[in-house]
Amino acid sequence: MTECQEDPTRTEVRVLEAVLFAAGNPLTIKEIASVLQLDILGTQNLLVKLQDELDHRHSGLTIRQVAGGYQLATRPELFSIVKRLGQVVDRKISAPTMETLSIIAFKQPVTKTEIEQIRGVRAERSLQKLLELDLIREVGRKAVVGRPILYGTTDTFLQCFGMNTLDDLPDLPTTEQAAAALNTEQMELFQEIRQREGEPYDPQNEKHKEYEEHEETTK
Repeated sequence: MTECQEDPTRTEVRVLEAVLFAAGNPLTIKEIASVLQLDILGTQNLLVKLQDELDHRHSGLTIRQVAGGYQLATRPELFSIVKRLGQVVDRKISAPTMETLSIIAFKQPVTKTEIEQIRGVRAERSLQKLLELDLIREVGRKAVVGRPILYGTTDTFLQCFGMNTLDDLPDLPTTEQAAAALNTEQMELFQEIRQREGEPYDPQNEKHKEYEEHEETTK
């Protein structure tokens, strides 16, 4: 091989990097293989080689597996710097809209009425904003009177939050765990809400109930 000739494998690695950069959104292994005209195994090996090269040259980018595909992304250790971009671009999601998105993510598929029952306020604007941003979509109709629309999250949601599947969502805390994190004022409000529902919250009572349930199951 002469000095002006380049290792074919290195050329393929550079092409892969360019393809991932140009795509922006995650590409599946099959999509990458199709573009590069390689088989799946060859494409997987090339992804490993590209990651090794990015690591070797201390690149600010890394390959991230997200939403069922592969994407060039900023390294996590640089996020504290990159997030400063938020100071020079418009914030696109308000706190109420983020609350709505959280409910959909954990409760999906879920209807507008169910979302409003949880939040205690109307959700039309939040739903419209999330649909515009392609973070949620209509996934069907609930089999009840009126057949209300059911909402679920999209691949764009997974991509934005760095998840590969919905299984990557964190576990929700139990009622007791959530209550333990409340300050005095919040606890009083929490107890008031539970009393309205006919279920006053008392940590000692909760333990007593658990003991009674255990006794019943062991009889």
